[in-house]
Amino acid sequence: MPGPPVPIRPRRQPFANLPPNLLDQLANRVIGQPQAMAQIVPYVQMHRAGLAADGRPVGVFLLLGPTGTGKTKTVEALADVLHGSEKSILRVDCGEFQMEHEVAKLIGAPPGYLGHRETQPMLTQQKLSGVTSENSNLSLVLFDEIEKAAPSMTRLLLGVLDKAVLRLGDNTSVNFERSLIFLTSNLGAAAMRKELCPDFGFESMLPPASFPKEARGGLAKLASIGMGEVRRKFSPEFVNRIDAVITYQPLSPESLATILDQQLAALEKHIRTRLEERAFEIELSESARGLLLRLGTSPEFGARELKRTILRKLTQPLAALVEGGKIPPYGRVRADVSEDRESLEFLVEET
Repeated sequence: MPGPPVPIRPRRQPFANLPPNLLDQLANRVIGQPQAMAQIVPYVQMHRAGLAADGRPVGVFLLLGPTGTGKTKTVEALADVLHGSEKSILRVDCGEFQMEHEVAKLIGAPPGYLGHRETQPMLTQQKLSGVTSENSNLSLVLFDEIEKAAPSMTRLLLGVLDKAVLRLGDNTSVNFERSLIFLTSNLGAAAMRKELCPDFGFESMLPPASFPKEARGGLAKLASIGMGEVRRKFSPEFVNRIDAVITYQPLSPESLATILDQQLAALEKHIRTRLEERAFEIELSESARGLLLRLGTSPEFGARELKRTILRKLTQPLAALVEGGKIPPYGRVRADVSEDRESLEFLVEET
């Protein structure tokens, strides 16, 4: 006799409201690094489709490259797209764990140690779940500047990267199966800068535009430099548990200009949100934009100093004008380069 009918279960679509054009959204937020986005997005798609491997994290990425090229920004942008906030990240600053005994703060001290009840672990299931959202149950975990951590941290992470399990000091476990784990590092950054901007020989006397990156091996050469440093720093067991080592390329002048546009747009949005009926418009001349780019970007630090430069040269003078009542509501402020060519001068207009 035929058995009882099997009930038809409705298809689950837990991520139906996630943006399908994830690659485009990330590329619009992280400028100048399309190859990095193309390597990360497939792992998110595997998780959405339910095809991610069981018993290990969804993906483990080591992000290399010169400073100021967007490594940390990538994780923040992904958090913003998936969860609606750049802060939806479980972040571990590895510079705080340079001593062997400090690693205990990650998992908590075991019972029997003095003060073990007061040592709350940083990596718990509750905190991991706290960085998810209704849109996605995928947790993003960032270990920033992993090369600064004590060797005991990388040994501790072996089980997390391989089996997606972390055993805490109180003998409970944390499951990382629904997590993307990002490790950022500046390993090889000095050698990459030397490759890009030689400080000796004939090339050092030429302007940077005279020897483009492609002539010196391009991104493949930088990746080779970074990978060599990684293999010297970490054990083969640790390196083999990484799904993708992604090298970020130096930002082009066009990418830096786009990043400036983004940060200026963010400042204008901040002004409208905070000042409301007292909000005003900002208009920068091309020379003013050039000044911000000249002072806020460099081959060595990329776009890292750009936000501070905008704060000092633009936001703080505007704040002084607002505090002094010199900008009328819905007015316009035009910014241009001052006579000393090192600061901005402002002209306030009523609209």
